[in-house]
Amino acid sequence: MRKHRNKSTIRETIEAVVIAFLIALVIRTFLIQAFKIPSGSMLSTLQIGDHILVNKIVYGTPVDIPFTDINLFRMPGFKAPQRGDIVVFKYPEDPKRDFIKRVIGVGGDVIESRDKVVYVNGKKLVEPYVQHVDEKVKAGAGDQRDNFGPVTVPKDSVFVMGDNRDQSYDSRFWGFVQNTQIKGNAVVIYWSWDGERTLPRLNRIGRLVR
Repeated sequence: MRKHRNKSTIRETIEAVVIAFLIALVIRTFLIQAFKIPSGSMLSTLQIGDHILVNKIVYGTPVDIPFTDINLFRMPGFKAPQRGDIVVFKYPEDPKRDFIKRVIGVGGDVIESRDKVVYVNGKKLVEPYVQHVDEKVKAGAGDQRDNFGPVTVPKDSVFVMGDNRDQSYDSRFWGFVQNTQIKGNAVVIYWSWDGERTLPRLNRIGRLVR
């Protein structure tokens, strides 16, 4: 009886672990995925060491072979990416890497920057989230940081930029992101770690990403 009871307990434990793994895999694949912010390109909206949750179903879940970057298909979403959304996507020049930026323009929009000021379809974009750390304005010849365009965003693509505008490697330099390469919309900070002070940033936990 004791051996039978021990075998039943082991079996139940294994079944519970397998079920938990499958549930976690389904959630990660179809619903929510966690990401860590490794750089300062989105300061001060997102800090280095912020851990965020990304909604994968809002634009349509990309279904990859588990633990690979090989895409099988994409499930239907609820909406297309909108201006102002903060999105995680596959970096177009190296799809194995994930980038996070803010959507500045969508398909059909005309984007232009003049002396650090961004215009969308000829209208100045109001950007209270933007941070500038360099007062110098680059002319644009060979450097698109402060002056570029106008460029028209292709259909089913987006133009993205970092909020830390002077220190972000984004669409100004390498072009557009196809909607099919977008993994999801950043939703909330669930954990934040200050690596310099080796302390958690408790005041950032639970903050919505906007």
